[in-house]
Amino acid sequence: MGNMAAESTGSALLPFVASAALIDHHCHGVLAAGGPVEPLLNEADGAAAADGMAMDSLAGLALRKWCPPLLGLPAHATAAEYQARRDALGGPEVNRRFLGASGLAALCVDTGYDPGVLLSPAETAGFAGADAFEIVRLEQVAEWLGRAGVTAGEFPDAYRRALAGRISAPVYGVPVAGVKSIAAYRVGLALDGRRPTDAEVTAAVARWLGADDGSDSRDPPRLASEVLHRFFVWCGADLGMPIQFHVGYGDRDVDLHRCNPLLLTDLLRALEPSGVPVMLLHNYPYHREAGYQAQVFANVYADLGLATHNVGGRGPQVLAEALELVPLRKFLFSSDAFGLPELYYLGTLLFRRALSAFLRDRLDADMSYADAERITSLIASENARRAYRLPAVQQPPGQVQRYLAGRCLYVSGRPRCRRRWRRPRRRPRGWTRRECRPARSP
Repeated sequence: MGNMAAESTGSALLPFVASAALIDHHCHGVLAAGGPVEPLLNEADGAAAADGMAMDSLAGLALRKWCPPLLGLPAHATAAEYQARRDALGGPEVNRRFLGASGLAALCVDTGYDPGVLLSPAETAGFAGADAFEIVRLEQVAEWLGRAGVTAGEFPDAYRRALAGRISAPVYGVPVAGVKSIAAYRVGLALDGRRPTDAEVTAAVARWLGADDGSDSRDPPRLASEVLHRFFVWCGADLGMPIQFHVGYGDRDVDLHRCNPLLLTDLLRALEPSGVPVMLLHNYPYHREAGYQAQVFANVYADLGLATHNVGGRGPQVLAEALELVPLRKFLFSSDAFGLPELYYLGTLLFRRALSAFLRDRLDADMSYADAERITSLIASENARRAYRLPAVQQPPGQVQRYLAGRCLYVSGRPRCRRRWRRPRRRPRGWTRRECRPARSP
């Protein structure tokens, strides 16, 4: 992987994992103008994030080890040194360095939450040299209708038309790859499998729009109706769109005990005949449960999302747990990066390291080298390409390339060495290599 900190990079990553073009099937835009790192590093906010608390976490330690070299600082630079250097470079240059070094081929960007300071899907993907796709948030379409003055009686048909139009005529000018539900944040995941009737939807909308939330805002009240969240999901399924669900770990607005994917079982049973892919996002600490759901339902997929960078150096253990039951053709990569380009870089780097560790253990036990390469391709991009019906991915240019003839990793667009990876005879541990000259920081 390109422009990565030199320390033990070669020994940490299998070559085909390092060079794999990743599809990030769930992520967000990055900040256009830079800003402070700590408030966006994890899910804490307010007093829970005060006094540099985020930096004294596994995510903070990972950031201070792997990210400073890309800004021309030594690994483990202090938080103050790092922030000063970042501010001096400016937002566009920081975005270019981290996204450009992440080895991404495509981004499926959730546009459902944008405080007005994020780059668009195309702008964010442009820094990575990647293709851009949009994920439409189901609840956002309903909120637009609420602001537009649609009445309860008009709502069921108006929502169907609006969602179909939102997909066929994308607002951000890039193709829509799927839709997303945030029912976990609003009502939990214990959703009835039954499709609600229009009469039930109309009554639920009347209660929603008629509620008094005590604010002076012209925006509709908080959308927290089990009936409506279920209706939105069925509308997405009727359009044949892959449906993402937030599951598990999130900010304090979520009731974590109501976010176990096992609570979705009734709805998953009802959706299975449709064949529509259901994507369970993040999942931690329910990543084993999500793997089970992906095993027993033909249309269910799973990932680790933002847990990958939040658990820092524990990534190999958590990924191994997530892969215990899930079919390897149904596990995807996502970063859930939001605001900070460092989260794209950490997400991809720590995922590559975790996947390499998992595959090394299997090579020593029950997996062939050919299987390890094939599984890497599946998880890195092919599973997402198949589930979302995306065009075939290309190797990301410049930053991450593979020297196919010699199986030597190119770094930063040009080779650091031409020494070949080779498979030695009578060695049980796969491939070895001679030491290569480490990549220099930009």
